[in-house]
Amino acid sequence: MIHTLPNGLRIIHETSNSSVVYCGYVVCSGTRHEAPEESGMAHFVEHMTFKGTERRKACQVTGTLERVGGDLNASTSKQETVYTAAVLKEDVARAVDLLSDIVFHSTFPQHEVEREVEVICDEIDSYLDAPAELIFDEFESMIYADAPLGRDILGNADTLKTYTTADFHRFVDKHYVPENCVFYAYGDVDPKRLIQLVEKATSDVPNSPKPSVESLKTNYEPKTIVREKGTHQAHVVIGAPAFGANDDRRFGMLLLNNILGGPGMNSRLNVQVRERAGLVYSIDSYLSTYPDTGMWNVYFGCDPHDVNRCLKLVKKELRKLAEKPLTASQLRAAQKQLKGQIGISCDNREGYALALGKTFAHYNVHRDVNNLYEEIDRLTPELLQEIAREVYAEDKLSTLIYK
Repeated sequence: MIHTLPNGLRIIHETSNSSVVYCGYVVCSGTRHEAPEESGMAHFVEHMTFKGTERRKACQVTGTLERVGGDLNASTSKQETVYTAAVLKEDVARAVDLLSDIVFHSTFPQHEVEREVEVICDEIDSYLDAPAELIFDEFESMIYADAPLGRDILGNADTLKTYTTADFHRFVDKHYVPENCVFYAYGDVDPKRLIQLVEKATSDVPNSPKPSVESLKTNYEPKTIVREKGTHQAHVVIGAPAFGANDDRRFGMLLLNNILGGPGMNSRLNVQVRERAGLVYSIDSYLSTYPDTGMWNVYFGCDPHDVNRCLKLVKKELRKLAEKPLTASQLRAAQKQLKGQIGISCDNREGYALALGKTFAHYNVHRDVNNLYEEIDRLTPELLQEIAREVYAEDKLSTLIYK
């Protein structure tokens, strides 16, 4: 079921036979939507929505679902902020009301802002002490340079400490508007009842213009950076820009990424660098896709003396995919493996529900796994080789090393 309320809020619902309903809001407000002077604001807003609304104290926000065994959570990314709930189906009205209240009626009291900023500063310090996590954000900043996608989600502690209640309301009034949000639900709920519940909970939220999003502007230049971190293990990321979600070649990129360093123990990098060379405990490749761009990278941790040897092996596997097309049997096996992984991941109801909401929020389409299978089946060795030649070209690679 897909429905749009008079105030512009979109609703998407898919039925399941579970007694649990997974639902929430996807707000198209992430790090990339911040102005330069709003560093970390999207993430800070997410924290503050749990600190009270016009009709709920902070303890009532956190206790409304917990007292019936439900779960309430939220997270912020470069692309969106999501508010999620999991409840038994008889408690769905409670979840809809709470989620709508914190998304559209949070108050951001100044005393809570001043208290919560210390929590986020501790989060930043913890993050800075985790090189295996920090390296990914710094690498993304290398890829996207000064563009908003290259900014850190948590922001800067000094800037965060300057924010006031008025700053939060200014940001939320711009981004937390119905047309910029999607309410999603996956569970055994009558669609008509769900529409009524959401409409009632947001009846006082007016229709406002959806904020515009600047298209990505960046001049990517490959580079290699080595940071002396004094860590026992070297941490390495190597990669380059890839295709956005509106580029049909992303399906081929998805399959290539899975062959190269996906979660399977038979990935080429795992076989060559871990199993045969014994140089790493784990090595994986990742693919990040946004509406207008994308990025792929390989991460591994190794002894500092083995960094160059590992990089040579990674580049060797990249060249193989670019220079030698897959055989028909290799392609069929890779397609089967990827479709199997996707099918199994869809059995995670909470993850499936969130993907349903995010896809609809950003692309205004109903996520259909069968269509994805069809796209994977259409891939050919020639197309995959063409994509590999473009995205895995050695003169396009950037490398970031912590040691």
